[in-house]
Amino acid sequence: MKLNLVPARTGVEWVRLGLKNFWRQPLAFVSLFLMFMALISTISQLPLIGKFLPFVLLPFSTLGFMVAASVADASGGNGNNNGTSTGTDFPADTTGGLKRPTGAIMFLSVARAMRTEWRSLAVLGVISAVYCFLTVFLTALVDGGQFMRSYFLGEAPAKEVLESSRFQMANLLQMCLALPLVAAMWHAPALVHWHRVEPVKSIFFSLVAMFRNFGAYALYWLAWCGVLLLGLLAAALVGTIVIGVGSLGSGTGAMTAGNILMLGTVMTLAAMAQASNWFTFRDTFNPD
Repeated sequence: MKLNLVPARTGVEWVRLGLKNFWRQPLAFVSLFLMFMALISTISQLPLIGKFLPFVLLPFSTLGFMVAASVADASGGNGNNNGTSTGTDFPADTTGGLKRPTGAIMFLSVARAMRTEWRSLAVLGVISAVYCFLTVFLTALVDGGQFMRSYFLGEAPAKEVLESSRFQMANLLQMCLALPLVAAMWHAPALVHWHRVEPVKSIFFSLVAMFRNFGAYALYWLAWCGVLLLGLLAAALVGTIVIGVGSLGSGTGAMTAGNILMLGTVMTLAAMAQASNWFTFRDTFNPD
């Protein structure tokens, strides 16, 4: 395995490729996103372990989207895969290319990856959960444990506590401490799957890759922020028009339609972002 150093402008290219990749199988990507979100939301409601298991599932969802995106990418006949196999064989069409994969093939590929790598992914998940819990415990040094009690016990803080500077600083501290976890788990599941790297080593290599290519990843995140902002603004504009026109008739129905539009836009944009993560891995690492 070899680490590639990519120019900063590659970050924008990753976003472009991700958008193109999403539209090859939009329904499959949105369905996969909804499936993982429903699973995580359901598990988070469980007593005691509900705060722990969602973080354990984080590497599973990360790898799942990368596998699905790699399959969709292969269907487009993109040859720039740096030798990284998608792990899925497609029958060739009469032109010698790859047939457009169905959503079923994408889901089967994800299921096969989960079944093959579940032990390593579980190790990464436990590490994620332990680290996240440590970040929450550390916030007690700032606000005396108010944020920690709110997180673990589900206690709703009083209004004056929420508005206090110490509670807000604790919240900000936890978010900042969580950033290294995002960087560590960005490539770790994919390294385990495609390059057979041990879980702990995969975390190290993921952090190194993010640090060495910081310019590309920073531009990638900024570009996605721009796409998300434009998408939400467009949805808000259309929703406002729908609600305004609908208020002349059935105001309740128009409000419902506007809310559905916004929710659908958020889910679609989130699925789009997930469809681009594969390209960050593909271009950052080369097999030996």
